[in-house]
Order: sequence, then structure tokens, then C-alpha cells
Amino acid sequence: MISQLKRLGGDSLLYALMNVGTKLIAFLMLPIYTSYLSPDEMGALENIDALFAMLTFVVIFGTDSALAFFYYDTEDEKKKKDFFRNVMMFRLLVAASLFVFTVFLGDIIANLLLGGPEYKYLLYFAMVVLLFESMVTLILTYFRFNFKVSKVVIFTVVRLGLIALLSYLLLRFFMPTVDSILYSRIAATILIVLFLGSQVRRFFTFRINKVVLKEMLVYAAPLVPASIAFWVIASSNRFFLSYFESLSSVGVYGVAVKFATVITLVTSGVQMAWRPYSMSIKNKPDAKDLFAKFYIMIMLVGVIGLLGVATLIPYVFSFMIPNEIYAEATKYIALLSAGTFLNFYYLIISVGLFIEKKTSVISIYFGIAALLSLLLNVLLIPTMSLLGAALAIVLSYLTATLLIYNRSQRVYKVPVNGFKLSYIFFNGFLAMLAIVYIHEFTDFSFIYVFIPWLYFILSLVVIRIWRDVR
Repeated sequence: MISQLKRLGGDSLLYALMNVGTKLIAFLMLPIYTSYLSPDEMGALENIDALFAMLTFVVIFGTDSALAFFYYDTEDEKKKKDFFRNVMMFRLLVAASLFVFTVFLGDIIANLLLGGPEYKYLLYFAMVVLLFESMVTLILTYFRFNFKVSKVVIFTVVRLGLIALLSYLLLRFFMPTVDSILYSRIAATILIVLFLGSQVRRFFTFRINKVVLKEMLVYAAPLVPASIAFWVIASSNRFFLSYFESLSSVGVYGVAVKFATVITLVTSGVQMAWRPYSMSIKNKPDAKDLFAKFYIMIMLVGVIGLLGVATLIPYVFSFMIPNEIYAEATKYIALLSAGTFLNFYYLIISVGLFIEKKTSVISIYFGIAALLSLLLNVLLIPTMSLLGAALAIVLSYLTATLLIYNRSQRVYKVPVNGFKLSYIFFNGFLAMLAIVYIHEFTDFSFIYVFIPWLYFILSLVVIRIWRDVR
């Protein structure tokens, strides 16, 4: 048992380091991108990436979860290989179909998402990446299922590192345009496919076992709507921004989002640790009391982190992104960070749903939040611009979090004061907005930032927060 725990801990640590490493590389490339690309080009790249993310869900179509179920459900190595072969062909067929679809409807898609045919060729580049990446992700899934963690980490980090290196070289010495980034992605993905050539040949086939594939797709299909719902909340507002405003607005907004999601470097580690930890203590006599303390502590630490982001981000941003044309992004980073935090926090307060095996409602609630997100984007972006897009994300994640919390409490009552949770978040949110206002809309000196901090600290004294976390 100890050896298994060590293996789990070691594998988890490697995956966590990979996650942090890849996010860090992507974040550190942001100053380079903003140095060479105009907001219009950044906006085009943001929309391409948003479309790519959605189409990735379509290509995968939940088959990663289906593979996990069926692969471990048999000891027959031939069947295991057959599962991967069928999924490989399914993904390649879907990716190829999307490529053909894009070629025929490129002008229409470009007009809808990119403001005209000027960047239509970027769609074709993205489809090429999608085709090759469908093979790479499947091979890495196979490595993961066979506990070849080091290979997963190496190929993932190397691919992103290659993209970063090639992008810099092309931008710096050859083409200071968005084309360089797409060329780099294509080249890096093809190189990884070549390195994985023997595994690709192992699973590539022109034959499809219809019975096997149907069985897997029936299992996978119900998982797709949840993935699409997450995408709608996180990414669809870029398309609304480009429709109601311009690609330039999307470019500035995208820079703000990338800064806001940096907090996942911290939350992803907690997220990976929380699920196994919460399940390991669920049968302890004091489990619910422990969960209550964690609910409060994580909310408190998270809100303090948001205040820290609001306080420091103007200085960090101006240091990393000296290009003044992107300066407006600082107004929205703290607000978007609040949305990122809520998207993490629902995993904490949904512990009851996982213990009682009622997790299906999470997809339903995020479906509701996704519909709300679409409505809010339509209502808020035309009148509030980038602020409306940011508010749509926060309000959508807040709605999902509240719905999930209430349902989780009904099936597994944790003795936590819901009013205190709301009180901490609400007062912290007000203090965060006040800090942003002082930085962005006044000429007050930095010392005034401590007034919202003092307000928040006093609000905690009022409810005697130390009683809940000791």
C-alpha cells in the first residue's frame, strides 16, 4: 500500500510540475507576443485559440473518459490496442472533416469570427494543428494509462517549449506577425508526431470496429455537453467582443485573461490534492467539521489573494507589458481573477456531491451557467465593452458555484455558515473593486489602497473569523 501511495504521490507531483511549467512558459511568452503583435493580431489569435479549444472538445468527444473506462475494464491487450485504434481513427476522421468544412466555409467563418477574410488562412493553419494534435494527445493518453508519466511530461513540455522557441525566433528575425505563432505550432506538433512515429503507426489503421466504437461513443457522448458548457463560459465572450466591437478589443481582453489565469499556478496544485484528500477523510467522525473549516479557510485565502492581485497587478503588468496599447487590460485582471477563483472554488464546496455520487448535477448547473453567460454577453458587452465580458464570466461562475453549493449541502450537510462564506466573498469583492478603482480611475497615491484592505480586515473582525479557522 505504501509503495502505491508513493507512486501516486510521485506521479501527481510530476503532473503538477508539468502543469505549472507549461502555464509558466505560456505566460512568459506574453511579453514577447505583445511586443510584436498589434491588438488586432492578438485578437485574431485569441479567437483562433477559442475556436481551437471548442473543436478540440468535438474531436475528443469524451473518448478520453471512455478509454479510461474500457481500457481498465479488460486484461486483453489486443482489445486495449483495438480501443486506441478505433479512437485514433475517429479523432482523425473528425479532425479531417472539420478541416474540409473550414476550407469550404472559410470566408463565412472568417467574417463571423475574425472580422473579414484577412485572417482566413489562420483558420487553415489551426486545422492542420488540430489534425496532428489529435494523434499526439491520444499517444500521450496511452502513456498516461500505462503510467509512463515521464514521457507524458517530457513530450508535453518539449512541445510547448518548441512552440515558444520557434515563435520567438520567427517573430524576432523573420516575420513579426501572428503567422509566426501558427507556423511554430504546426512545426512543433509535426516534430512531436515524428518522434512518436512508432506509437502512431501502432495505432493507425484504416479499419474501424463499428461495434467497439459505438459502445465507446455511447459512453462518451453524455460527457460532451459539460465540456462545451465550460468552453461557453470561459471563451465564447471573445466572439461576442469581436462581433459587437473589434478584434483589437479581443486582443486586449485576451491579455487580461492570461494574467488572470496565472493564479491557476496555485489553485491547480490545491485542486489536484483536494479530491484524494477529501475522499480519504470522508469516513472520519470529524470529517464534516474539517470540511467546514476548509470551506472558510480556502475562501479567506482566495479572497486575500484577489486583493493582492488587485494591489500589485498594475506594477507587474507595466513591467512585463511595456507596450502602452495594452495598458487598458489592467482594469479587468482582478475581476477576471475572481472568476478564475470561483471556477476553482466550486470543486471545494462540491465535496458532498462526490461523496454521495451525485456529480451529474454539476453538468446541469454549468449548463445553466453557460446559457446565462450567453445572455449576459449579449446584454452587457454592447453597453459595457470589456467590463461586460468580464462581469459575464464572474456572474456565470458565481451562479454555478451557488447552485452547486446549495445542492451539495442538501445531500451532505457540512456545518458551515453559508452567510459567512457569502459575507467574506462579498466584502472582499467590494474591497477588490475599490482597489482597482483607486489604481485605474483616480490620481490617489498608493497609500489609499490600504483603505479597502482595512475595510476588509475590519469586516473579518466583525464576524470573528478566527473562531472558524482555529
